[in-house]
Amino acid sequence: MKTVIRTAETHPLTWRLRDDKQPVWLDEYRSKNGYEGARKALTGMAPDEIVTAVKRRWPERARRRGLLHWSEVEPDAERRIHEHPLPAV
Repeated sequence: MKTVIRTAETHPLTWRLRDDKQPVWLDEYRSKNGYEGARKALTGMAPDEIVTAVKRRWPERARRRGLLHWSEVEPDAERRIHEHPLPAV
């Protein structure tokens, strides 16, 4: 069986996963710099800095596909678009 060595550079989304397919515990994840971006945003960035960082990372490729960034949609004071009610059963 081929052994894959995952690093942050070669596998940015999956490098923290365990080879034995067991869950990654919170302490283990954090020891591998997990949640570092969230920690930085919550403790060291102003809200407008967070918005700027998110906008900067929105890929042009997605725009070419017609995907809108959340900041490009006009806010609607009448609706709370962040709330998603459960469908009636």
